[in-house]
Amino acid sequence: MAVDADRLTDEDEAPAIRKPNLKLWAGLTTLAFLALIPMALFYAPEDVAQGAAQRIFYIHVPSAWIGFLAFGVVFVCSIALLATSRRKWDDIAAASAEVGVIFTLAVVLTGPIWAKASWGIWWTWDPKLTAVFILLCIYLSYLALRQYVDEPLRRARFCAVLGIVGFLDIPIIVMAVSWWRGEHPSSVLVKGGMPHKDLIVLMMGNLTFTLLYITLLKTRMYVNALKRAKQEEIAA
Repeated sequence: MAVDADRLTDEDEAPAIRKPNLKLWAGLTTLAFLALIPMALFYAPEDVAQGAAQRIFYIHVPSAWIGFLAFGVVFVCSIALLATSRRKWDDIAAASAEVGVIFTLAVVLTGPIWAKASWGIWWTWDPKLTAVFILLCIYLSYLALRQYVDEPLRRARFCAVLGIVGFLDIPIIVMAVSWWRGEHPSSVLVKGGMPHKDLIVLMMGNLTFTLLYITLLKTRMYVNALKRAKQEEIAA
């Protein structure tokens, strides 16, 4: 199928809206959370210095990693959109950006709980924290841009460029501790850096939040497809 340079294109002339199996994904996510919560509260040992506040770690770190994953999806789909002008890439990028903002906001909100116990203050403009805050602002701007530009192809292309540029902040976040002196600890996966039980709970947190990401992504894409179909029906 040839790509029309003046508009977003679909794989088919009239693509069907497929309802995802949300009950399955929501069920798997719920089961994972039911396992994660007692593991984080009771299975993982309490930190001697930080006490119970350290348990926010099992929400904070998976939120950060899944936020990076969501924006990585935006990055890949944005490149594909610029190369093909296919609507599906814009749809996935838009939904993933929305979900990524939720996870990154969770990082910014849970971080101060950990910081208060560890550093004695709720917030400091540590290089890594500052870079995460900038990342949140970039993708909030991405969502705002999607509301500001009406023409679909221009909106998709403008947002694709911003989605690609915004992703470049993630390597800065990852390397911030190595590049600049700050308060934030280094990677939790350094050899000997975590007790065995803590690592198990962290991996369970990653699995749980991955399932949550997939559930939210599929839900948002379905809702967006229904909304667009309704708008096109009214316009016709």
